[in-house]
Amino acid sequence: MNRICELFKIQYPIIQGGMVWCSGWRLASAVSNAGGLGLLGVGSMHPETLEEHIIKTKAATDKPFGVNIPLFYPEQERIMGIIVKHEVPVVFTSAGSPRKWTGWLKERGITVAHVVSSSFFAKKCEDAGVDAIVAEGFEAGGHNGREETTTLTLIPTVRKATSLPLMAAGGIGSGEAMLAAMVLGAEGVQIGSAFAVTEESSAHPDFKKLVTSLGEGGTKLALKQLAPVRLIKNSFFEQVDAAEKAGKSPEELNELLGHRRAKKGMFEGDLEEGELEIGQVSAQLNEILPVSVVMENLLKDYKTAKQQIESSKYMF
Repeated sequence: MNRICELFKIQYPIIQGGMVWCSGWRLASAVSNAGGLGLLGVGSMHPETLEEHIIKTKAATDKPFGVNIPLFYPEQERIMGIIVKHEVPVVFTSAGSPRKWTGWLKERGITVAHVVSSSFFAKKCEDAGVDAIVAEGFEAGGHNGREETTTLTLIPTVRKATSLPLMAAGGIGSGEAMLAAMVLGAEGVQIGSAFAVTEESSAHPDFKKLVTSLGEGGTKLALKQLAPVRLIKNSFFEQVDAAEKAGKSPEELNELLGHRRAKKGMFEGDLEEGELEIGQVSAQLNEILPVSVVMENLLKDYKTAKQQIESSKYMF
């Protein structure tokens, strides 16, 4: 049996990324109900909001789901207490050391995965005792690794570095890409952008429409002095780009960010002054679909691509 499916007790090895301002209870429960693993994005939730979303997710699905927690989050103790209180079965951690919470969570019966951008940090995860790893390439939306390693390069490198169950992330928005990740050594995939523009995503409708209109080169990695993040090119991005080129300090860049930019953009729909995070695969996304259709397409295209490769006249 596929180790990712076995570990998370799901039907398909497809994980929905826990994205800020996109990953509320409607999205998480829809992905879980469709056979994948839905994640709530804690990065955009106060503890009270997270508790509300956990309760609503449990009411909307009887399937496993989890939460994604950036480890720079300021109220981690309260968040962890809520997770344990409501018996959330899975936690994905990111943007910090996996040693911080992995042992504590596992002692309480919670399955833990950690997101990395290099084989070095993959080894750290194994040492910390995590149950699985997400290796996220440079193509991904949201916060990203400073190494700028692409998924195509990252997955086989991490596969050689660890024997843990491995999920690929970054640039995966189709069944064909899912198959490619499996060939490279992944046992599952984490998908963000394709779920960010679904009907169930909590992102603003105008943000979703903009994403589905993007072409190649519509995003760029920025804020490398802080926490690198892939942004849609808009007025806010131009301000960030100009500030970085002018050699502004991290403090000055933080001040530029300090106006709730991500919420303003992705949740409230300010497409010029908001921070708009999305992956490079956005160039392939041209429809706003329900989660059920996205999942059906992923599985259908995965199987078709697999059959085509097996019967291809180009194979040797």
